[in-house]
Amino acid sequence: MTAVAQKTVLTGCLAPIDKNGLEQLIANGKANPKVIKTLKCKTVAEGKFRHANYIRNLAPYIVDEPPGLLGDDTAPNPSEASLAALGSCLAVGLHANAVHRGWIVNKLELELEGDLNITAVWGTGDVSEKPVGFTDVRVKVDMECEGIPKSEIDALVAHVKKWSPVANTFTRPVNLDVSA
Repeated sequence: MTAVAQKTVLTGCLAPIDKNGLEQLIANGKANPKVIKTLKCKTVAEGKFRHANYIRNLAPYIVDEPPGLLGDDTAPNPSEASLAALGSCLAVGLHANAVHRGWIVNKLELELEGDLNITAVWGTGDVSEKPVGFTDVRVKVDMECEGIPKSEIDALVAHVKKWSPVANTFTRPVNLDVSA
């Protein structure tokens, strides 16, 4: 076995995760559980409702609106992007926890959908009293792990939901300061 193969755990059809790196992240979190990391994003309007979001040194992450909301339909809209963030956060947690448990993941897919009332049109339309933003979000996890019963996968899904930073952002109040 090569040195690289010893440092990774094969995960079925998914790309391998560095198990030693994962264990080091776990140890670091346990050693210093109060560390807060500040994430940053710069959003720049490009025209109409298309925006480029600059994160770290990555290529811009584009967010747009569909034609029904006067956009050019070149990228997910902000609410769709938030569903994508939730799905990705849950998927990372599921994959990391499975590898930590020594499970081989053969399939990991999440389907998300959310309900929201958009009649306020960003505060320019019907601003009568109503919930703004998602009122209901549903996530269906399709995860297959070699030799792992559905009951254990279900328990893992519940564990990951509890510890997902994005899921917690969806389910609890967050201090939000927006200023000019």
